[in-house]
Amino acid sequence: MRVMLPAIFFIFCMTPSFLIAQHVEMLQSGTTISIRGLSVVNDKVIWASGTNGTVGRSADSGNTWKWMQVKGFEKADFRAIEAFDAATAIIMAIADPAYILKTNDGGNSWKVVFEDRRKGMFLDAMAFWNEQSGIVIGDPLEEKLFIARTFNGGDTWQGLPDENYPVAQQGEALFAASGTNIRLLSKQEACFVTGGSVSRLFIRNRIINLPVAQGKATTGANSIAVYNNQKQKPAKYMVVVGGDFSADTVTAQNCAVSKDGGNTWQTPEISPGGYRSCVEFITKKRLITCGTTGIDVSDNGGMRWKLISSEGFHVCRKAKNGKMVFLAGKEGRIAKLVW
Repeated sequence: MRVMLPAIFFIFCMTPSFLIAQHVEMLQSGTTISIRGLSVVNDKVIWASGTNGTVGRSADSGNTWKWMQVKGFEKADFRAIEAFDAATAIIMAIADPAYILKTNDGGNSWKVVFEDRRKGMFLDAMAFWNEQSGIVIGDPLEEKLFIARTFNGGDTWQGLPDENYPVAQQGEALFAASGTNIRLLSKQEACFVTGGSVSRLFIRNRIINLPVAQGKATTGANSIAVYNNQKQKPAKYMVVVGGDFSADTVTAQNCAVSKDGGNTWQTPEISPGGYRSCVEFITKKRLITCGTTGIDVSDNGGMRWKLISSEGFHVCRKAKNGKMVFLAGKEGRIAKLVW
């Protein structure tokens, strides 16, 4: 006797098990600020930063949080944070005047380590190769994208020689959406992506046009993820996300994948479910991306995406020394990926 099984049974069997298992678990953050800065040191220690000059720290995988408002910076928007342990972190305030601050005592006190009061100054993101060497990028000043470096753990910062600043096209800028539009390629190199009138990838003296939405102030690449297995120097595997944050449900031209260091790009077979502000490698083939309209995951290197939550988030980050993945967004929203 032939038994007819429901079609849904076959669909279930053909769906990768990790996609079925993965889900987002909301955490009680205890704050209502908008969070765009997120740094996950390990599976226990997490730092976050955002509006109203606020920084948060958890030492128990996000179950409880200590929130602090940096004195004198109550109106600052700290859109990027880099933490090295439970005591040491660096935060970046975006707009004129632009500031970078550092704590060595778990946020009890902060020291201004960088200040720029020029009109139009706007910092967007930062990244660190190690506990000593880091980089920060910002929007164009006099048609040149701003870059500064530190070689002493963020205690002091120095801008590039004037002739070394990358030249921006008219209407080109960066998005301070998640602190992830700059990533490390090797122990010496970094890359970053832009948006606006054009959307491009910058790798030292190489400038590569990206196949993502562009042409308006609200369009372009918001985030780039780089898979670095420490064997390829520099890393070659890149995934870019973005789109148009003024039309955040549109899925066209919101993601691109390169496996050869940006020389060629592929458009996903199934794109993320709208505008996305952050993308992160979990493993070589597994990625997560998030934006105002939800969270997507991929199990094949970014070529096919599946929406796992319609909750909006600004940023998603994997532990630098661990396996856990956390997300943060508006109204103090913090969650972890269960996978």
